[in-house]
Amino acid sequence: MRACNIVASFILFLSMILLSAPSFAQNGREAVSKQASSVDDLIRILENEEARHALLSRLKGEAAAQASTTSDPGEPTIARQIAEQTKAAAEHIVAGGEAVWEGVSSIATIISEPDSMNYRAFQAFVLNVLLVGAALFASYLVLRMTTHFLQHRFASRADGRHWSLRVLFTAVSTLIDIMAIALSWGAGYIIALQVVGGGTGRMDINQTLLLNAFLMVELLKVAMRTMLQPRFPALRLPPVCDTTAAYWYFWLARIISLVGYTFLFVAPVIASLASDTAAQVVRVVVMLTVLLIAVIIILQNRDRVKQTLSARAASGRVDFISRSGAFLAGIWHLLAIAYVVSALIVWLVNPAIALPFMVAATVKSILAFIFGSLVIAFVARFANAGLRLPDDVRLRLPMLQARLQAFVPLMMQIVRSLVSAGVLIAVAQSWGLIDFLGWLASETGQRFTTSTIAALVILLLGFLAYLSMASWIEYRLNPEFGSIPTSREKTLLSLFRNAFNIALVILVTMLALAQIGVNIAPLLAGAGVLGLAIGFGAQKLVQDIITGVFIQLENVMNEGDIVSLGNVTGAVEKLTIRSVSIRSLDGTLHLIPFSSVDTVSNLMKDFGYHVAEIRVGLREDIGAVKSAMQEAFDLLMQTEWKDKVIDDLEMHGITAFGDSFITVRARIKTLAGSHWGTGRAYNEIIKQVFDQRGINIPFPHVSLAVDASGSGYLPSTNIS
Repeated sequence: MRACNIVASFILFLSMILLSAPSFAQNGREAVSKQASSVDDLIRILENEEARHALLSRLKGEAAAQASTTSDPGEPTIARQIAEQTKAAAEHIVAGGEAVWEGVSSIATIISEPDSMNYRAFQAFVLNVLLVGAALFASYLVLRMTTHFLQHRFASRADGRHWSLRVLFTAVSTLIDIMAIALSWGAGYIIALQVVGGGTGRMDINQTLLLNAFLMVELLKVAMRTMLQPRFPALRLPPVCDTTAAYWYFWLARIISLVGYTFLFVAPVIASLASDTAAQVVRVVVMLTVLLIAVIIILQNRDRVKQTLSARAASGRVDFISRSGAFLAGIWHLLAIAYVVSALIVWLVNPAIALPFMVAATVKSILAFIFGSLVIAFVARFANAGLRLPDDVRLRLPMLQARLQAFVPLMMQIVRSLVSAGVLIAVAQSWGLIDFLGWLASETGQRFTTSTIAALVILLLGFLAYLSMASWIEYRLNPEFGSIPTSREKTLLSLFRNAFNIALVILVTMLALAQIGVNIAPLLAGAGVLGLAIGFGAQKLVQDIITGVFIQLENVMNEGDIVSLGNVTGAVEKLTIRSVSIRSLDGTLHLIPFSSVDTVSNLMKDFGYHVAEIRVGLREDIGAVKSAMQEAFDLLMQTEWKDKVIDDLEMHGITAFGDSFITVRARIKTLAGSHWGTGRAYNEIIKQVFDQRGINIPFPHVSLAVDASGSGYLPSTNIS
């Protein structure tokens, strides 16, 4: 529907231009004839003595009045210029109204006084024109029936074919339609020259007007049929439904026929038979009719165009185009009606200068909107098609495609903004509001253009540098290609990426500002002063950074390590130059600035120990307990955990006595971070071995001793 409205509006305005042009030429011929009569009157005045003296006196008076009016050499004010323009417009409107009134009066005179009209010439005109018109339209009707049959065959062949074949069939169908018009036009000329002219080879000017009007009007209707194809949808190139195509062709064909035959045939004939003012009245009546039809069309399509303009905003978009469309959705019909009324007034007031400028500006504005819409649609279609990298690149750089796709919406927004700005500038240039092309040709415009392009190139190079560095770091951290990165490499590369991004942003910003004419020397000096002020005012931040630098230099922790900072223990998820992010066992993320860190305990540095402190009963054989712990270690070395153990079992022996237990300790050396899993597996095996050997794992109990015999020997009895 949007495409149909644009095409139909363009055809409507273009048709009115082309069909009104002959009226401009007719007005020019009338002006020439009036000028000739004025020269004859001037000659008669100069030959008469009294009239010559009266003319000289009048000219002297007007010269004196003009001298008094222009005595002030200063430039007129804006208010005076507006007043003069308003005065000229009012005079033109009054003159146009007087001309229309004179035309109505002349038509009334012809009706009330039949003798004032040359009926013999009128009868000859009617006879000659009717004969030529009958032959012209009869031949065209027969040829149209033939072309309709051929076009139907082409449409049936083009249905469902590739768009290139459809374009070919449409072009051939249009060529056949043009040939039918040309043949009918030629047949009309033959009838006018050989039959009506009696074989003399001469024809009346009115017959020529009819034939030329037929050629111009029907060619414009061919252009509309080619675009809309109301009878043959298979040949229709724009995405327009059948009902919409038939609707627009119905109205546009009638407007073109009404305006074309009136301006190219009826009005010139009335001017030759009656008067120029009567012909102007006919033109005004026809243009008022066209205005009424245009208002009806605008009101009929009010809701459809409103929905189309507000569709982007209704979908949740908040960009410039969406907001502009939502704003215009409620008032577009008022603007359209005001425009067509203004066009009619301009045509009445100054058709020779103002109307061609207005129509040319309208055509340029429509073309600018169409071109801008096509550019945005093409870019959006390219963006929506998706960006897919080769499989090997996606395997090496898994985040590159996502990063580029995330950048697409921003680029689309930039393209829409630039295209919208270009369309607005083109419209303003067309209507003479600004002289953008002249400004571009000036020294200032060239300097601005060069600086802007240079700044955009710097921004583009900066983005490419960021993309390259991020892709290289991503490739370096990808464990499936090359060597597996260590925790230290991950930490240093992450820090390097952050530092590089900060330095790149600062460098690109400074260079871009320098290109657009901003003096960056004060900025650099201000940055130094600002850094000094921050150093004094943000001592905590400086302490964070300095402590972080030394922690990184000493390599005390890296990403992925399990560390203890104060009362927080967990895995290091992110490490910057100022702070560390730790994820504890319960999933809580702790952000700890380095200035608050007094002690760093890394539980995964180089290697780890599982310390097995086993409690057994007081009466257990310690040798048996050690043997069982060794057996459990040997069983552990037969499992998948053997690759995590890097040394033999270290037996420390008894380390503590309790009320009801003895603590026996041993230690297992493992790879860094593997001692937790190894310890859990070792504890499970110890439980199984102790159960098999009957080794008692103590639990809280009380021993009761009773000396019944008085011998002093107290056998113990356990009471749980």
